[in-house]
Formats: sequence, structure tokens, C-alpha cells
Amino acid sequence: MKKIVPSKTEIALMEPFVGLTLERIHVPSTKEELASATAEIKAAGIVGFDTESKPTFAIGEVSEGPHVVQFALSDKAYLFQIHRADGHAFLIELLQSKDVLKVGFDLKSDNGHVYAKLGINLGGVVDLNTVFRMAGYQKHMGVRAAVGLVFKQRFAKSRHVTTSNWSQHQLTPQQMLYAANDAYAALKVLEALDLPREELPIMGQPTVDAKAD
Repeated sequence: MKKIVPSKTEIALMEPFVGLTLERIHVPSTKEELASATAEIKAAGIVGFDTESKPTFAIGEVSEGPHVVQFALSDKAYLFQIHRADGHAFLIELLQSKDVLKVGFDLKSDNGHVYAKLGINLGGVVDLNTVFRMAGYQKHMGVRAAVGLVFKQRFAKSRHVTTSNWSQHQLTPQQMLYAANDAYAALKVLEALDLPREELPIMGQPTVDAKAD
């Protein structure tokens, strides 16, 4: 039996997804703050993950992102800004770690951007598109569709914020909310699916697709 994803029209009628508020979103800037954030993320073991890059508009223009890397825990999020050189060692440790599972949507492109920017490959990455495909959903699954399917709620995304300047040194409150909750929603979707850690498909490792019902 083919598994159906809610349509955009159906999602538009749903109650809004309640994400993290600004006081739960942190942008570490000092070495002490970066070290503390890294320790919390490592202790969590599984975090929501995403990156943001300043958009390109000209033909042939190459993205210089990512400019922001997001890690979401069950009750907060940390936004690492790439321009903060003091944070690179902490960020690289987290990005390469196979012990910290980083969960999100469409993360293959994020891996390419991270490699171009920092010269490393992501470790311990779980792409939720793969998780849903293994469960029998053939349609490409983004965060909005997943939140609509799992929670019967509407995840709002603003194109104005999506295409804003993520390379600026001071993020706006709207950018902070958008970035944090993209990662937070991914974590909440995974928690709701309640899959054993050992069954999660790790990007770069062979997986066996589950048969559709």
C-alpha cells in the first residue's frame, strides 16, 4: 500500500508547530561558551542538525557557505557562526564525530558545503529523507511534510528569511528562530518515530531499504 504524505493544502490548514523561542537559542561567541556548548551537544548524543549559507543569485556564482551551523537539543539550540575562528576546532570536532548523531533533511548537500569550507566530511549523519524512504514513503520528504505527517502540524518557513544574508556577523532574531527550529523540528520528528539508534541509517554507510506495506 502506497504511503501518502499530506498535501500543501492540507498542511496549510493544520495548527502551527511550536518551536523553540529566542531565549532557548544560543549563539556562542567566547571560547568558554563554545566549549560549554560543545560539551552539551556531545552529551546529548543525538541532535537536530542543519546549516545555512548566504544565497547566491548570479549564474555561476559559487556559494561560500555554510555560514551558520545549527545543533538542536530537546530544549535548546546552538548556532555556530563560521566567521568565529575560535570556534572552528570545536565545530570540526562535532561535525566529524561519529558518536554525535546529527539528524536533518537533505544533508548530502550540507556535507559538500562543509567539505568545501572546512576540508572535512561529516560523520554520524542521519538524513531523515532516507528514514522515510525506508519506511515506504516514495515522495521526497522535507521538514514541512514530515512535521505535517508526524504531528499533524504546520511548520512555517519564510522565503524572506531563507534567502537572507547568513554571513552577517549579527544574526537577526528572525534568522535565529528560523535556523534553530529547522534543526529542532528534525530532532522532534526523529524522537516521535522512536527508532532504535542501531537501526538509524548513517550517511555513507550501506543501508537496506525496508519494503513498503
